Amino acid sequence: MTTDISPCLKLNDLRNTTVESLIRRHGLSMNLLPDLSPIPGSYWGPPEAGLLYYTIQARKDTPVHSLLHELAHVICMDETRRRHLNTDAQGTEIEECAVCYLQVLLADELPEVGRDRLMCDMDSWGYSFRLGTTRLWFTHDADDARSWLISHGLINEQETPLFRLRT
Repeated sequence: MTTDISPCLKLNDLRNTTVESLIRRHGLSMNLLPDLSPIPGSYWGPPEAGLLYYTIQARKDTPVHSLLHELAHVICMDETRRRHLNTDAQGTEIEECAVCYLQVLLADELPEVGRDRLMCDMDSWGYSFRLGTTRLWFTHDADDARSWLISHGLINEQETPLFRLRT
């Protein structure tokens, strides 16, 4: 049996205003760079999103999962790290799990994306979890990530993002 896996959604597939609005709701900004230009602060290199202080760096060909992941990093890190942020988020293992969990929740804030599509894109790109897929991890193995986000005031008990940065 052959599985048809569509390519990962890119920023170009979404309405820019929706993405920018999500980023602004957190008091952050996005720098949309010209096609083929370098992406400052990109850990994996273009077309993956980059981090510079309070700004997400991206191009139209940046995968949505990458932008949401880097956005979640900025949200989850403390203010001291955020002030010096350049490329590497330098979080703990549990913070990285929380970033992935929040990234899935944030996908629901983008009407053209949603968690189901994002989880497929994360699997396609190569995110790896103990249980195999992003969905299995999210539904059966991510209680620690969920608890971390709640304890830091980033989501509520109903898993709704609270649109604030970790202090």
